[in-house]
Amino acid sequence: MHSAAPHVLVIIQNLPFRLDRRVRSECRALTDAGYRVSVICPQENPGEPARFKIDETTVHPYAPPPDSHGLAGYVREFVVSWWRTARASVRVHRDAPFQVIQACNPPDTYWLLALLWRLRRGVRFVYDQHDLCPEVYVAKFGRRGPLHRALLLLERATYRSADHVISTNGSYQAIAQGRGRVDPLRSSVVMSTPDADLMRRGELEPGARDQAKHLVAYVGIMGSQDGVDRLLAAVDHVVHQRGRTDVRFALLGFGDALADLRADCTRRGLDPWVHFTGRVDHAAIGRWLSSADLGVTPDPPSEFNDRSTMNKTLEYMAHELPVVASDLTETRNSAGAAAAYVAGTDPAALGDTILEILDDPGRARAMGAVGRARIEGELSWRRQAATYVGVFDGITGRTGTPAEAHA
Repeated sequence: MHSAAPHVLVIIQNLPFRLDRRVRSECRALTDAGYRVSVICPQENPGEPARFKIDETTVHPYAPPPDSHGLAGYVREFVVSWWRTARASVRVHRDAPFQVIQACNPPDTYWLLALLWRLRRGVRFVYDQHDLCPEVYVAKFGRRGPLHRALLLLERATYRSADHVISTNGSYQAIAQGRGRVDPLRSSVVMSTPDADLMRRGELEPGARDQAKHLVAYVGIMGSQDGVDRLLAAVDHVVHQRGRTDVRFALLGFGDALADLRADCTRRGLDPWVHFTGRVDHAAIGRWLSSADLGVTPDPPSEFNDRSTMNKTLEYMAHELPVVASDLTETRNSAGAAAAYVAGTDPAALGDTILEILDDPGRARAMGAVGRARIEGELSWRRQAATYVGVFDGITGRTGTPAEAHA
């Protein structure tokens, strides 16, 4: 092993490090393999120290700009975040020079910062593509146009600037190699699968069921493209059409649609059966999913959703929950027989399928066992971590990485 451990700088804009399960797992894989890792990300809470450690990773948080609304607000958010990240990167490099930058999207704006560091210090660039930003825009706003073209240009610049592109599944990799013309030799798939040793059924959330016989969970972002509005309509069908008042729904997460969803829930008269937690950490998510009987992935059919692997689905599977999901290509690829699939967007069909699984506990247990087995075996994080660390070993020319990191 080299006497001086290579230093990797990871950039995140859309989540604090502690809440980003994928990136925390990636950083843990690198530090376990002997790398030094620093992360620049938005603060989770005001007043955080300028530098602190989580696991073995050094975190450098910056104060995020205020929540944005409209095009001008989003542009301002990107510019302010980019500038604060750039300033932080100078401080990190001054303390300990880094050899590689990993930028995690969204947004696709940090290729320029990586390019500046390459020109100045020869720093290499790894692009960890979490989302297809042009497809997210179409799914969210239902149109193309100048901004969509701008997002395609930013994505193209990121692909071309990267020394290596990491995709979360085969569909994303196909976009990188097709639309992005990324050489297969500098392209890898690292799925966002949970670490089976860390994410499993355990401690329960006190009062989670609130006297209900069944608990159904949703975990994730609550935006206009995520299908939570459809899930509320399905709950309406379950409660008011099917007369099932024995089922409670826990909706874990946050996003720009949360306030509207809460209002819609109240308008539908569903407050006694629906609980919104807001933003919660990984420990709380684990307790809620350990208390639940079923997980829902209601993301509606769209080009973006069809190509995306939903982290929530994988987390349900890690907690041995049967899944009810929209019938999407990558959801089928990841969940297999652990999920029951609902075609189309009819909320009544979604609600009926939820009840069908809840009312067949034998089938529910079998589906949960299939999901857990996939997380422990075919989809295991240990396999993903070996590929991920291998990318950095190749870029840095490093040999002698500890064998356990590649197990």
